[in-house]
Amino acid sequence: GSEWGKVKALINDRGENLIEASPSQPIEVLGFDSNPLAGDDFIVVDNENGAKKIAEYRSKQKLQKKNTVIETNVDEMFKKISKGEETIICVIIKADVQGSAEAIESSISKLSTEEVKTRVIFKGVGAITESDVALANSSKGFIIGFNVRAIPQAREIAKRDGVDIKYYSIIYELIDDMKNLISGSLKPDLKENITGNVEIREIFSISKIGKIAGCFVKEGNISRNSKIRLLRDNVVIHTGTINSLKRFKEEVKEVKNGYECGVMIENYSDIKINDIIETFEVIETARKL
Repeated sequence: GSEWGKVKALINDRGENLIEASPSQPIEVLGFDSNPLAGDDFIVVDNENGAKKIAEYRSKQKLQKKNTVIETNVDEMFKKISKGEETIICVIIKADVQGSAEAIESSISKLSTEEVKTRVIFKGVGAITESDVALANSSKGFIIGFNVRAIPQAREIAKRDGVDIKYYSIIYELIDDMKNLISGSLKPDLKENITGNVEIREIFSISKIGKIAGCFVKEGNISRNSKIRLLRDNVVIHTGTINSLKRFKEEVKEVKNGYECGVMIENYSDIKINDIIETFEVIETARKL
């Protein structure tokens, strides 16, 4: 702890003043500058100056730890999911009655998908305790409290260890939040939209630069930021991006249907006359349960 002091009195369990105390003897110590916490070690040092320095150091450590932003288990969980490192969401359920706990467990279990699975590792009745928080922390999960609250000690430990506690009194809100939570973890649906069809009609080789494709935009458009596929006899031989898009030697952002342009493909030069450059975009759509 960060408390210190000089012993002013030792009082035993019968209220008697003592000169010294022996091991395992219960005593009350007077003289601390503030109240120490239960479980703190009681250390005797040689002088008052040494006690002050130790207390100051521990006080700074305590303040630094308090000001450190702790990443919660839920934040950490979804970072791992987004990297493909984790596919299981662990949940602890505490409710006011057993029937509610079982109903919530059943509803949450049905929300599992192939990518993200939910697992209820414990369900019970009553207030959220330190052991619930410890279980959530060890399993890297979070706690759902339905019509119950966490006791003060559990709240402190949860705050310290970055364990999320979510409180609910309406089961539909709980399920909706779980759906949103899991939906946010699902990989988005990817839809491809073809935006243009461009035919290579000439090839120009420029020293120190490479090959430039003289093209005609047959359908849609081609833009500087387009993703492209190179087709030869309707077979895809390359997928990539555009390094340069020009019209009359001027760099342009976009060339529309019916116009000619010069295209240089990023890190690729195996192009031939009559090859087709197909431009496309990938549209991400958030998945919902």
